Amino acid sequence: MKACVRRCPWRNMLEMQSSGLSMNFLMSRLASLVRRCLPLAVCMQAAPLSAEDVIVRDDASLVAALAGLKPGACVKVAPGDYKGGHHVSGVDDLTLEAQDPGRPPHFRGGQTSFQFTRCHRLTLRHLKISGQSMNGLNLDDGGRRESPVQGVTLAGLEVSDIGPSGNHDAIKCSGMDGLTIRDCRISGWGGQGIDFVGCHRSVITGCQFTGKLGFSASAGVQLKGGTSEVVVEKCWFKEAGERPVNIGGSTGLEFFRPAGATWEGKDLTVQDCVIEGSLCAAAFVGVDGAVFRRNIIRHPGRWIFRILQETTAPGFVPCRRVSITDNKITFRRSQVRTEVNIGAGTEPSTFTFSRNHWFAEDDPPRSRPRLPVPETDGVYGTKP
Repeated sequence: MKACVRRCPWRNMLEMQSSGLSMNFLMSRLASLVRRCLPLAVCMQAAPLSAEDVIVRDDASLVAALAGLKPGACVKVAPGDYKGGHHVSGVDDLTLEAQDPGRPPHFRGGQTSFQFTRCHRLTLRHLKISGQSMNGLNLDDGGRRESPVQGVTLAGLEVSDIGPSGNHDAIKCSGMDGLTIRDCRISGWGGQGIDFVGCHRSVITGCQFTGKLGFSASAGVQLKGGTSEVVVEKCWFKEAGERPVNIGGSTGLEFFRPAGATWEGKDLTVQDCVIEGSLCAAAFVGVDGAVFRRNIIRHPGRWIFRILQETTAPGFVPCRRVSITDNKITFRRSQVRTEVNIGAGTEPSTFTFSRNHWFAEDDPPRSRPRLPVPETDGVYGTKP
């Protein structure tokens, strides 16, 4: 078979010049060549498309795209309404995102919009999810507790109206390592807005959690089941369940990651958040080491903090080693009679309080809290 060799147009022009053609004619040919080639060059530079990019515009094309996924695929979903109820397993480096971030596709109904099992380095961006009866979105390790899923990113998601009652989460994450959740908006859920079970070295940042009437909402964020080294930062909680931030929790021993962990949560940080309403601002439940700092708390309904122990298996550590510092706390003395609710089986003496600013706006002289240990450099009775 002969190879197809295309002659260089510049060489053709040189040959034409040597044959005696005028320079004006040659320059006109050059200008024509540039006009033909320039649009193609600009297009190639401005719109690089991967061979793995797939654009879907309806339910049928979405189902087909998910059925044929390969590692590294990028699925761009056009604006519109789509059915929930999809399951993807074992596809690494997958991106699923809105074709137009300003008009996110809306996944409605089903038990779960998407369940992703063992999808390392998954990225989900600019998707809208609502009306699921089980969980809005589910990420898991397939039950392989000693082999967490690595490097997942969720960004710009809107999740709403999940449940509405019972343990049904907006975003459920089990066995994740290096997970980032940023700039997501969550409203109306039955269990937790974001539930971490055995997740590690992860961050939740810039997210909003808003409770709704008719949704049972246990917690905004829950960090349990052996979860460690997680930061929750720059988030806003508005009536986000009974415990807007549940640092720790209660987990069946068979679900702990790693197996055999003796604490619900360890080395957890909540910082630079705004927490409004709910029965309390934060609960520390079976946690072994946490930091709660630089947060703004407004008008909790019954307590400000809770120190609890819900898992009491042999060898399990008591709730302990929590630092609460540099927070601005505004409450009403008519609502808050006990600032810190302390349950049995805990070690409140290991907690530390320092530089918090406490203000009972309806009774400023009674702003000083009764704490389990003396506070260092606290401020009382003035508006933060």
